[in-house]
Amino acid sequence: MEIIIEKTKDVPVQKSAIEIVERKGLGHPDTLCDRAAEELSIAFSKYYLKKFGRVLHHNIDKCLLVGGRSEVCFGGGKVTTPIHLIIVGRAVEVVGNEKVPLEEIARETTHKWLSERMRCLEPEKNVVVETKIRTGSVDLRATFDSSIPLANDTSIGVGFSPLTETESLVYKTEQFLNSAEVKRAYPMVGEDIKIMGIRMHDHINLTIAIAFISKFISSKEEYFKMKAKLLEYIQVFVKKLTTLEIAITINAADNYERDIFYLTVTGTSAECGDDGQVGRGNRANGLITPYRPMTLEATAGKNPITHTGKLYNLVANEISAEITKNPDISGADCYLVSQIGMPITEPQTVHVKIHSSLAKKTVEEKCMVIIKKHLNQMPQLWTGILERRYSLF
Repeated sequence: MEIIIEKTKDVPVQKSAIEIVERKGLGHPDTLCDRAAEELSIAFSKYYLKKFGRVLHHNIDKCLLVGGRSEVCFGGGKVTTPIHLIIVGRAVEVVGNEKVPLEEIARETTHKWLSERMRCLEPEKNVVVETKIRTGSVDLRATFDSSIPLANDTSIGVGFSPLTETESLVYKTEQFLNSAEVKRAYPMVGEDIKIMGIRMHDHINLTIAIAFISKFISSKEEYFKMKAKLLEYIQVFVKKLTTLEIAITINAADNYERDIFYLTVTGTSAECGDDGQVGRGNRANGLITPYRPMTLEATAGKNPITHTGKLYNLVANEISAEITKNPDISGADCYLVSQIGMPITEPQTVHVKIHSSLAKKTVEEKCMVIIKKHLNQMPQLWTGILERRYSLF
């Protein structure tokens, strides 16, 4: 294992002329796929623990959402063709003489969390769950059979800290719009929310797409009236988060004269307008940040014991966050690379880049302690994942 700690003179993102940040909210089709995969991984893990005393091998990290069809109108509407979720992966199907009810767990789990997360989506009526889950390969199942789990993939994990003002603003605004407070004040706000933030020097543009729910809006006039009130409501919220100048646009494609508006029956574009897929949405820190180091690795649905595609992304963020608690270190990027078949605690490479005024030797000593601590704790990370203590998307 090679650990490289490097002081960098790169221009920090927050000091660059332009910064672009995106977040897809909990009802976005891509986020729905991520959630479906991760909830199923948790459900399988808990079933294996209860029945067999340990988490068995699985990777449920492929999911495709095929959008449905709907007929929407002010005051109501209906879903005419259901949303189709196709969940693909590998999992232990048989233990001894006992068959694991993979399809039943998948269907019940998916319908349960959808009913809890999406207020106006009726999963039993509006969502078809199809599974294509098969037994995993022998060599990957064997990675579980070790005192320290062995990496079941050669993967990259990336993390950084702290969030910039723009990143924090985008993240918190979506969380606010999907909060119980906003749903009470503006029940027409659906869960499918996407925010694109662009900072140009000291000015931020927020373009917010919100799937409005038709049954709470009686007319075109009310739609645009409520949209204007919501805009003011959001402006009050974001002014508490930043002193930068902010311009906000909601549902930019709307056109009063041409009767164009973003209206849905269920609160998600998945009912008619969009499809989804695991890994196309937020990274492990909940954001899409092209001006930052990123990996295309999807964390959702991968098993929490041996899959470094999940573990290393979480740990890279944890390492970066702890390093930047030091007031003399203003920023940190962390890269971890595993090698299949090696202990998860022994990545091929750990590379940490930091912004700091401290002497190089001092920086290395402080970072090394933090890195080794988090690597050694990795075999216990799965318990927090099953308890949903980590945000994965």
